[in-house]
Amino acid sequence: MFYRTLLSVSAALAVVSAPAFAAEPWVVKQEWVSAHENFLASEALEGRTSATRDEAIAAAYIAAQFESFGLKPAPGMTSYIQTAAIDHPELDGKARLTAGGVDVTQDQGLTLYYSHGQTITGKIAVAKSSDPAQMPDGDILVITPDAKFTLGAWWRAAMQKGVKLLIVRESDDTKKRMEGIGGETIVPARLVEQPVEKPRADVAFVAADAFDKLAKANGQDVTFAVGQVKKPQQITSNAIGWLQGSDPSAGVILISAHLDAIGAHDGKVVLGANDDASGVTAVLELARALSAGGQPKRSVMFVAYGSEEIGLLGSQYFAMKPPVPLESIISNLEIEMIGQQDPKMPAGVMMMTGFDRSDFGESLKAKGALIAPDIYPEQNFFERSDNYQLALQGIVAHTVSGWAVTPTYHSPDDNVANLNLPFMTQAIQSLVEPVKWLANGDYTPKWKEGGRPK
Repeated sequence: MFYRTLLSVSAALAVVSAPAFAAEPWVVKQEWVSAHENFLASEALEGRTSATRDEAIAAAYIAAQFESFGLKPAPGMTSYIQTAAIDHPELDGKARLTAGGVDVTQDQGLTLYYSHGQTITGKIAVAKSSDPAQMPDGDILVITPDAKFTLGAWWRAAMQKGVKLLIVRESDDTKKRMEGIGGETIVPARLVEQPVEKPRADVAFVAADAFDKLAKANGQDVTFAVGQVKKPQQITSNAIGWLQGSDPSAGVILISAHLDAIGAHDGKVVLGANDDASGVTAVLELARALSAGGQPKRSVMFVAYGSEEIGLLGSQYFAMKPPVPLESIISNLEIEMIGQQDPKMPAGVMMMTGFDRSDFGESLKAKGALIAPDIYPEQNFFERSDNYQLALQGIVAHTVSGWAVTPTYHSPDDNVANLNLPFMTQAIQSLVEPVKWLANGDYTPKWKEGGRPK
């Protein structure tokens, strides 16, 4: 596998080497776009799982591209790669819940949806209402879902009250939830250098017979053991390239995407061609275009983050330990899932998350960027991409996307064959001149009143 991957890297680098002379006006070539995708979303990288060797190889490829375009390591860095250690427990699938006369295991009636990988003990409290505002006090809550039940609302309320475990009666809804995550327990990851925060409650779905007994066990002691837990050392990688501006006081522009994908999902490999090799491809082609145009006024930093899929960890680490002071970054344009066109959007147009929060989107649009407001505000996409880590620091940061709710999302169909390469190429092309304008001008994006997240 290692030999085969090296051959793939060599071949891809040969195809996408930078041109000897910059063209005017700059034209993004579809074959460059295709070449990046055919490597990053190849079977050789097995889905670029977060904080794995495959993610590291993708980062090395991106770093090599940055170097070939003439970019330098960011200030204070000796290479193009920033690494961070991650704590991400692995469970053996042998969770067990005991309470009085109830003894249910993960292979017989117990489905573990979300776990921190720690044994939980406490007393049962049985919820009598579907309203989280009526949540009883207790370490472990037993909840019977009804038509008004919303797991997310209960989860948020449970965190506020310090609940350790939510036990929910198995239903068609809980089964769909497990299908949506590939049938495997969600185990949260964290940066080793991140302070330990108050955890969210674990969530377990319990089959009807066992659940009905638990619902009559109010006040009884409970032990919830998750089985054997492993904590192998994991490293995530951010690839960072730097284009030095002529005016150090003019600020820095950040262009970013995430380089990881979800790897194996429900027993099948998800190659992540759209999510988010497409965004990485856009970052690379914008880096090629800007570096070929000579030195801009403002410095531009190009970043491909690792471990977005397990909690925005690469961008979180970048925000914790930025190569340049965060206050020098005037804006962040994140690019994600631009490989397909949303049929609800005007032809050729991408959406920008949080468009109305600042004047950034409307300014880029006025300069030719094919972008428009987010048409799915109920999905809270603004908070669900790497831009959010920068926005929390006060930086005007948004994500552009082609089709945020595409049917290929996190599925084996997210492959190169299902990309719309002409749309993707046109989308990247539309960003070239606006980004050049931003890099060579005096305009600084501003939050609108109430737009900056708290």
